Amino acid sequence: MSDPSQDKAEIDAMVAGRKDAHLDLCLEEDVGSGGLAAGLGGYLLEYDALPEVDLDQVDLSVTVCGKTLRAPIVIGAMTGGTKRAGEINARLARAAARCGVGMALGSQRAMIVDPSLRDTFAARDAAPDLPLLFGNVGLVQLNYGVTHAQVQDIISSVDVDVLNLHLNALQEAIQPEGDIRFAGLMEQVPALVEALDVPVFAKEVGAGVGPRAAAKLAELPLAGIEVSGVGGTSWAKVESFRAPDESPQRVVGRRLAGFGVPTGPSVRYCRKAFGPDRVVVASGGIRTGMDIAVAIALGADVGALARPLLEAADESEDRAVAVLETLIYELKVICFCTGSVNLAALRRVMVRPPGRGWVGHAEDEFGEGR
Repeated sequence: MSDPSQDKAEIDAMVAGRKDAHLDLCLEEDVGSGGLAAGLGGYLLEYDALPEVDLDQVDLSVTVCGKTLRAPIVIGAMTGGTKRAGEINARLARAAARCGVGMALGSQRAMIVDPSLRDTFAARDAAPDLPLLFGNVGLVQLNYGVTHAQVQDIISSVDVDVLNLHLNALQEAIQPEGDIRFAGLMEQVPALVEALDVPVFAKEVGAGVGPRAAAKLAELPLAGIEVSGVGGTSWAKVESFRAPDESPQRVVGRRLAGFGVPTGPSVRYCRKAFGPDRVVVASGGIRTGMDIAVAIALGADVGALARPLLEAADESEDRAVAVLETLIYELKVICFCTGSVNLAALRRVMVRPPGRGWVGHAEDEFGEGR
């Protein structure tokens, strides 16, 4: 029989190696979705030459699950589980607090394997006034023995406000040590939500949410959903770099880097399925304030972005703050130039979908907006 302490040490080393490899690959390699767009860049918002709004009047604030953000921005889920990851999370948390925006943690499964890794996810220790913090665990872990109590423990330990249950079937299928038992997960969600003391979101991981998945997820007692559509980092491609040479995973991960639903359509499908009162987070290829503005006009409540802030935080906290403040100012100017005094008004701005004339939300091909 193997020594349990040795098994744990091997698991810790494997997880640490994977987490740091993910950071290196995202920073150093081309891990985008094969040049595919996020489905946002083709949309145009109607410019208003006479906006009847003062720039200083524009209010970008938004409330998500009872927490108010200065602007509709969340630093997307990235990392945790190693010393290096913990340092990046601390910089991101302080930057988010300084700018009044939200932050999401990377997968906290490592905390279940080794509770001593808690400090690498302790964003709120680094920034006690962080306005909104998302925890994160893979839904598939319920099929690998993770209990409701363990999930509650990892979210309580770092004082998160909301839990993301991430859905990453494509990534797991390519990951060399991937967890691929996805059968029977939907039926387990209601009991898990009931057992936890924070709201729960579903969150894709770079492959987006189509109408069938959106309809299934909307049946569950979820407070919201993050679409994480095709157009940004491809986690299938990230994992392909980690797969052995000539392995099927290495080849297939490259081939399927752009498999999924782009961010723009994902937002519309999720808004239609989840209705007007639950939260939709747009992510996947969000890079600019215009991307966030378009996503909001299409039905999102907030936008989340990761890689640009990973690159910034790898340099310094101040650099991450500069990136966030630029996004906030860009979004404010867009609202000003569309005559939108707040985000509710931005949602009513006319949008020109790719290849079409100006239309209102109620008239476009995705069905009614809000």
